Amino acid sequence: MVRLTADLIWKSPHFFNAIKERELDLRGNKIAVIENLGATEDQFDTIDLSDNEIVKLENVPYLNRLGTMLINNNRITRINPNIGEFLPNLHTLVLTNNRIVNLVEIDPLASLPKLHFLSLLDNNITKKPNYRLYVINKLKSLRVLDFKKVKNKERLEAKNLFSSKEVIEEIQRTPTKSETPNVSEVIEEQQMPKVVAPTPEQIIAIKAAIVNSQTLEEVARLEKALKSGQLPADLLLDNVDEKHEDMIHDDRGQADGESNDTQEQRNTDSASMEQD
Repeated sequence: MVRLTADLIWKSPHFFNAIKERELDLRGNKIAVIENLGATEDQFDTIDLSDNEIVKLENVPYLNRLGTMLINNNRITRINPNIGEFLPNLHTLVLTNNRIVNLVEIDPLASLPKLHFLSLLDNNITKKPNYRLYVINKLKSLRVLDFKKVKNKERLEAKNLFSSKEVIEEIQRTPTKSETPNVSEVIEEQQMPKVVAPTPEQIIAIKAAIVNSQTLEEVARLEKALKSGQLPADLLLDNVDEKHEDMIHDDRGQADGESNDTQEQRNTDSASMEQD
């Protein structure tokens, strides 16, 4: 983090920009807090604070000359409720790509008496229902919002929509799409098989199943489950245990059968020898 000191202000580039306004360039300094802007001595028409880490638009001194503030690509979530008292002639404010979420958070901008141009693009607030009409209704002097001209038709529509306090409060409470869970995602999550950690006995059974697997795919599936330490329910561990036991019984039965066959052969051979 870098502090916005008087020394940083006067070491930063300042020049006449394309529209012949005196501009102070404070971009990309990792500034987290607005402070010490009084050191500018109100000598700038434009201050560029883009590409920093500012969280709140506050702590601004009285700057009568300042007309434009560029604060895009920051982390702004809050705005000083009385900002208009300190920036009486601010006409352009660019807050593109910040972290403003709720409609009520832009209400302080209504205190800026000459705010004509505002950008809130790439903030979550823009996903709110009737976002544009809300901003137009709240900021009466606004001429351009998000680089689109505010039309008289929109002003009338906004006025009619927000004619009652109840409607305004309801819209302010409405969550954005990103704040509400997707129904299909919830259903999908509920339908996903639960993951169960294997017991030592089940691990032994799975290893035995790997040895007796008939296909490489089955071996790979069981080995992957053992390595992860978590076996999904679709592996049917109980069935694996049963299969393992069946394999053991089958092996024992086969061994017993072979033993009986051997004994019978010996008895036959012995009888033949006695006859001879």
